[in-house]
Amino acid sequence: MEKNHPYFRRKTPEEILHDITESARGKLKLYVGAAPGVGKSYKMLQDAADLKKEGKDVVIGLIETHGRAETEAQLKDLEQVPLMVMEYKGKKFYELNVEGIIKRQPDLVIIDELAHTNISGSVHTKRYEDVMLILDAGIDVLSAVNIQHLESVNDIVQQITGVKVRERVPDTFVQKAHEIQLIDVTPEALRKRLKEGKIYAPVKIQQSLTHFFTTANLSALRELALREVANDVDERIEQISGDLKNGPIGVNEKILVCIHYGPTSEKLIRRGWRMAHRLKAELYIFNIVANKVSHAHQVNEPKMKEWKGLAEQFNATLLFEEQGKRKPASVIIEVAQKYNVTQILLGQSARTRWEEIWKGSIVNMIMRETTNIDIHIVADGRS
Repeated sequence: MEKNHPYFRRKTPEEILHDITESARGKLKLYVGAAPGVGKSYKMLQDAADLKKEGKDVVIGLIETHGRAETEAQLKDLEQVPLMVMEYKGKKFYELNVEGIIKRQPDLVIIDELAHTNISGSVHTKRYEDVMLILDAGIDVLSAVNIQHLESVNDIVQQITGVKVRERVPDTFVQKAHEIQLIDVTPEALRKRLKEGKIYAPVKIQQSLTHFFTTANLSALRELALREVANDVDERIEQISGDLKNGPIGVNEKILVCIHYGPTSEKLIRRGWRMAHRLKAELYIFNIVANKVSHAHQVNEPKMKEWKGLAEQFNATLLFEEQGKRKPASVIIEVAQKYNVTQILLGQSARTRWEEIWKGSIVNMIMRETTNIDIHIVADGRS
């Protein structure tokens, strides 16, 4: 074994502390599917029952059976921690009892519907935040999520299905899972389950068959799920082996995503993160500000809040630069050179052909004035 192999490298105190903290945390196993009804909850309960037979202290924190008889049959031998009863606008809601689970201190807890948004008044906004707290308490968790709830594929899913998924889980949280298992069912088998009433109530079957559960949609979502899980497997092998023939891929890559206050900015950010994630690159999110006064006025706008939220999720740096009297392309070039950017992501230009001739193409100017920077143009979906 070579001396420069990671095995021989002495760890820093920070890395040792991180390892100790991680070893004390619970382990997360995620069951991922292409759509509702593939059997995530059923498989999760099966695995929990097997672990119980092996002597593990297993409880159910929250499970959604959706009235499916086969899934409900799996519940009989597993203890359930009572749910938290909450009132909102005069109605009762039942949420995950985080405090009760931590107090109970099982070896492992089942928590379904990871992307769920908690009722107003809960300690956390999202269920995955509850799961983080339980993992920090040293309790292992089994949980499930459909591929469409992953933050970075939100725009792809909307393009495929025409449905904007509002309940989403950050990719950075999913990456913390110690194991990800794909629960795979063919589109034909899934549509058959739907027709047999094994997924939704009879009143919803026909609408689901002609909308979300079309063969084309399910095939595309299945491919997306397969690809995401395959990428996860590749990364885990890479981390375990510590052996890349040519060193870390894209170790010097830096990606600059240029956004504005239009409808495609979040799509660009997600696309940029997917590129950065694949290349192991640093990610910068950049917005040109007309002037400091207008920027101060915009800070509290929903757009700004969403950008900051995505930047935090994707561990990206959010940059702002005042335009002044400069052309937008000049500002982008200056920022790209300042941060040694290697790739620039731009949205499709809203300028007409005449405007590009008169004012100049941003892309052409960047290409003329820079070297060794790749430029990517992302279509905005306009017809």
